[in-house]
Amino acid sequence: MAGWAAMTPHPKIDAIVETYLTLADAEAPGLVEGLYLEGSAALGDYRPGTSDIDFVAVTSKAPPAEVLERIHTRLGAHPLEGVYLTWDDLGRDPAELGERSRAHPGRLERRGSVDPVTWHTLARHGLTCRGPKPEELKIWNDPASLAAWADRNLDLYWRRLVGRAARPLSSWGLTCLGGYGAVWIVTGVARLHYTLATGELTSKAGAARHALQTFPERWHRVVNEALRLREEDAALPSLTGVVAGLGEHFGTPRTSLYGSPFERRRDVLGFAEQAISAAHRLYRTR
Repeated sequence: MAGWAAMTPHPKIDAIVETYLTLADAEAPGLVEGLYLEGSAALGDYRPGTSDIDFVAVTSKAPPAEVLERIHTRLGAHPLEGVYLTWDDLGRDPAELGERSRAHPGRLERRGSVDPVTWHTLARHGLTCRGPKPEELKIWNDPASLAAWADRNLDLYWRRLVGRAARPLSSWGLTCLGGYGAVWIVTGVARLHYTLATGELTSKAGAARHALQTFPERWHRVVNEALRLREEDAALPSLTGVVAGLGEHFGTPRTSLYGSPFERRRDVLGFAEQAISAAHRLYRTR
């Protein structure tokens, strides 16, 4: 199997992609026929400290889960997140495919979910590490299905998450005291609002800039806070991240735009509710 020419936005991605392809080719020669990057790497918002490396690996037929498990176990905790698809899958509506093998750092999920964001990101922005360029492929692309999925996801995932985060002693209630929760929720709902407003896809930072242009000034502080945290590239989903986030309010110098993590969490959740409702209105008036 041929190698690849480094074309990614960061040397860290180059190194991890090279390691992955070397292991995959050694474990199952010829298995990975195409490898593409999506997510932050493809959307111009990759942050080496906090970003995952989102990929789509393409095979001629559904690969044996045991082989994939060996590959990803050997990879260890590299921040690779991705899905295994066939060339035929790329031309089909993901809603018709069911579950596919999905990789997470150090492990494999045999029955992972798929969604149209992957197909649309690959078709419009995908970076090629191996195989034909996305524009040379017949990749399923249906704006109406993308919009319908985004509208459903606002409630199925984001509104439920906001409800959990509103409980102070829940895991997400505590996570939202740190920077990670602010970035994840503020930019997450803003990204879906952007998609429903424009029909396009954007990164976390792009979603924050969209929110600053779209939502009332009442919410600019929390959006700027999320953008600051994203650009500083240090907000992690861990206890250490929560502790570090608290230090932003009480340490010297104080870097947060908020005097209290509780005040920030209030605005994170308030903005999310506003953005979710506004995004639903956009979908209903399409």
